[in-house]
Formats: sequence, structure tokens, C-alpha cells
Amino acid sequence: MIEAIVLIVVKPGNEEKVYQEIIKDPRVKEAYRVYGEYDIIIRIEVPSIEELDRFHDEVLRKIKDIELTETLIASSYRR
Repeated sequence: MIEAIVLIVVKPGNEEKVYQEIIKDPRVKEAYRVYGEYDIIIRIEVPSIEELDRFHDEVLRKIKDIELTETLIASSYRR
């Protein structure tokens, strides 16, 4: 299982709309609206890198109000 954190920048004023769209996906395990450089942070779980690619293509890239994402793949060091 791959766990990733995705940091998201949204067009101003569209944070709630994007948040509601993102949390519909079952791969999203946690989602937070935050202050600072990023607007939304999500934690996703996927079985493979290919599924992570699909999540980016099928979910994040289709939401027009997302301006930028940064994906951090969790390391196994924590185990």
C-alpha cells in the first residue's frame, strides 16, 4: 500500500468547492483545509504507483480550480 500526502493550491474563493469534490473519492483517507502556502492537504492510500497516477489524472487534473499540487510519498522508515 502506498500512502501519499498531497498539498493543493486552489484558485481563491474555491476552496470549499474543491474540498467537497476531493473528499468524494474513497482513496482520500483524510482531508484538511489549511492556512498558509497551501489551501488543502489530503492523505491518500493507493495499492500502487499506477493507482496514484490514476488518482492524479482522474481526480486532481479534472478539477479546474486546482492551480498546483505537490505529492509527497510516505517512506517506509516510520514502520
